[in-house]
Amino acid sequence: MTDGRSRSSRWLYVAAAVGTVGTAGTYQFSWPAIRGALGAQAAASGTALGTIFSVMVVAQTLTAFPAGWTRDRYGPRIPFFAAAALLFSGFVGAAFDPTLPALFLWFALGGAGVGIAYDVAINTPSRWFVSRRGMATGAVSMAFSGTSFLLISVIKRSVETDFSATLLALGVASGVTAVTAALVVHDPDERDSTGDGSDESAGDSSPDGSSPSGPDVTWRTMVRTRRFWVLYVVFAVVNGVGLLLVEKVVVYAAHFGLSTTAAVTAASLVALGQASGVIVVGTASDRLGRVRTLTGSLVCCGIALAAMVAAGGMGAQWAFVALAGVTMFFRSPSFSILPGLVGEYYGEEYSSENYAVMLTAKLWGGIYGGVGTSLLVLRFGWSPTFLLGAGLAFVAGVGGFLTLRGD
Repeated sequence: MTDGRSRSSRWLYVAAAVGTVGTAGTYQFSWPAIRGALGAQAAASGTALGTIFSVMVVAQTLTAFPAGWTRDRYGPRIPFFAAAALLFSGFVGAAFDPTLPALFLWFALGGAGVGIAYDVAINTPSRWFVSRRGMATGAVSMAFSGTSFLLISVIKRSVETDFSATLLALGVASGVTAVTAALVVHDPDERDSTGDGSDESAGDSSPDGSSPSGPDVTWRTMVRTRRFWVLYVVFAVVNGVGLLLVEKVVVYAAHFGLSTTAAVTAASLVALGQASGVIVVGTASDRLGRVRTLTGSLVCCGIALAAMVAAGGMGAQWAFVALAGVTMFFRSPSFSILPGLVGEYYGEEYSSENYAVMLTAKLWGGIYGGVGTSLLVLRFGWSPTFLLGAGLAFVAGVGGFLTLRGD
């Protein structure tokens, strides 16, 4: 491919990545809409459903590294095809065999497909962009939840009317978009320019003072650095708090006696907050600096989540709904900022596998946000569990800023 063709096609690659992560993201962000129907089909308890959710997230995490390793060496086509098969199998299996033991398998398969599709897609902009990296990565990350925001009310009505047909349609959509990405997306070679076509592309640096791309190192070197572990802990907290909200916002609203309409709207705004935060704040990070934007947004996330708990306790249902969206708006920027930071700190040659190692923090966040918080709710109650999440986000933001600001 010539240099000119590569540069003109970069947004096509982003568009293919957007379609893939958007349909794959329905596994995670449409969960509040299908959770009740799944429970009814399988006669499953809330704790069992929380465990299924955790299994799905853990499967996402464990498949990201082999996907990234394969992509760095052989390109994106093989992992995208694998993702297509897994995404399709997970939804279709759940559609026709929604028994409790089988659901663990189906959502493990689907979660594995999500992890592969997400890791390969989210790292595509960092291969092709420098000065617009936050914006391009934010566009891909936005689709991960934004598609569910557009579909969540439709999915909820449809899954209650025709459970099998709804999940079958989701399986077909996720499989087709991943196959399309496999046929479209490719990585730059030595002849391809990764500049943005803007004057500041060459020699660009972030406001944090880091270069667009650091020396190329593998994950073995990366995990021996202090900044990796700081970012890893921050990312674990980001995932734990966000997945707590995704998995339990509807039942938490019901705990306060809020209306069904308010609960479903809260789930939709959680997806919208995730989608808008990654693109709005991710784009802002290109100018404000990735570290200060990442950590500042986490502090705001903790404050918003605490305010949401207070609003629910006072019965202010629409304030509760709005604050659920605000919480996710400030929780989500890490997903557009961290891929760029990994490339800046550790180079682009191994960026997919390096970010996949960073993404294993989602494993701990998934366990906490699903089964862990289910157990905490049983032991301490709903509001203390959510307030713990708020405190973790606030402390992670302050601690991350104090630790990373000099890097």
